[in-house]
Amino acid sequence: MASFSFTDHFEDEVLPNRPYLTREICIRVVKGAIRIEIQSNGWVRFWAILAELDGRAVRVVTLPDRRTIHTAFIDRGFRP
Repeated sequence: MASFSFTDHFEDEVLPNRPYLTREICIRVVKGAIRIEIQSNGWVRFWAILAELDGRAVRVVTLPDRRTIHTAFIDRGFRP
């Protein structure tokens, strides 16, 4: 299986500003997503519910290759 990579945005904005999210958590969301949607620009959204974040939903957005993680955040509006 191909390895994951991370955009500069993820490294410079997401990790410092959302310390509850790690690279490992984001990879787990992509691998174990309960919903996947393709955006109009080809980027891909993945959602998963994480017990360690009190059962909250996390959304991870990748580039079209599904292996380059661009952003991630708790999605308070997510409904399974």
